[in-house]
Amino acid sequence: MTTTAPFWLGTSWKMTKTLGEAGAYADALRSAVEAEDVPPDLRLFVLPAATSLAVVHDRLAGSGVTIGSQNAHPGPDLAVTGEVSMDMVRDAGASLVEIGHAERRTLLGETDDMVADKVAAAVSAGLTPLLCVGETAAERAHGETADVLTRQVRTALGRLEAAVPDELLVAYEPHWAIGSNGRAAVPEEVAEGIAVVRDELDRHLPGARTAVLYGGSVNAGNAADLVTGLDVDGLFVGRAAWTVAGLLDLAHRCADALRNRGLRQPNPDLVSAIVRKDQR
Repeated sequence: MTTTAPFWLGTSWKMTKTLGEAGAYADALRSAVEAEDVPPDLRLFVLPAATSLAVVHDRLAGSGVTIGSQNAHPGPDLAVTGEVSMDMVRDAGASLVEIGHAERRTLLGETDDMVADKVAAAVSAGLTPLLCVGETAAERAHGETADVLTRQVRTALGRLEAAVPDELLVAYEPHWAIGSNGRAAVPEEVAEGIAVVRDELDRHLPGARTAVLYGGSVNAGNAADLVTGLDVDGLFVGRAAWTVAGLLDLAHRCADALRNRGLRQPNPDLVSAIVRKDQR
């Protein structure tokens, strides 16, 4: 992480917003950007549902807001009913694609191998992967967080072969902190997970342009503490940013926290408490 890199802040709308609602959100966000109501050191991104991806892209074109897809199929254009390909989401305006979200892993049976296929396909299609990794509550309780994250990141990158992505985002999202029933985490609970993800990226993509985000019940009440307390390059938000007012509120809270963060270094007390994987 460098002191000049922009701080990522964005949201996945999941299965919400009609075309009209998506367009209205995009119009309001564009107005905020044009009114300079978005701090310049933030890089905003929005992941609409597939049905409104093109509409949101068209409304926000040239605004600086990055548009992404919540998912895409890794294979070529084939008869796979109900799926959309990497090329299709790119054609609709996506430059980012979310891969391996906890809900897809747990509810839809998405495996580490399937995630690896998607990461490789996204890079091949010229898309930036937003890889999601995280442990379940049971895995955390059994002390398996580091092992789970190491496996997930290592497997996800294993099919890139010689190809190095232009950019790669990894969102650490512990399963127990996601969704309407999720419990908001404090920095002390997730510092080791962030360190493990960074360590794996340094090992397998040395010199590549990567960013590590945190996601999991991020809201107006904990965003500043997460920014100042964690070695993260961004926050991946859910329902707290499903309105433009919510997203802008978080943007200003993050910008204020970044200024308080000094040179954007993590809390030294947290860093000293982390047992890095290669030292265990």
